[in-house]
Amino acid sequence: MPRLRYTAAAQDNILDILVFITHQSGSQKVALQFTGQLRQKCANLAALPGQMGRPRSELRDDMRNFAFRGYVIFFRYIDDAFEVLNVLEGHRDFDTHFNGEE
Repeated sequence: MPRLRYTAAAQDNILDILVFITHQSGSQKVALQFTGQLRQKCANLAALPGQMGRPRSELRDDMRNFAFRGYVIFFRYIDDAFEVLNVLEGHRDFDTHFNGEE
């Protein structure tokens, strides 16, 4: 089973999601619950055999993604790790984000 790791960008994304949901819902508890579920989904994906998710070679050769409750988890399999690269809101322009135009 690949070990799960998060890039600094993915950690920042999850923190931004926490802040956003806290602000929108008025409840840090709700936000912590959601980000906990998001992290659990990443752990579940890492634990599954084989390669999961949709290949996203148009964005980056080794990248895949998986949708989760309005967000998209971008990840790759590298060596013995399942590496979460970014977690972005599903309506974002991913081409712009990954081509450094943001």
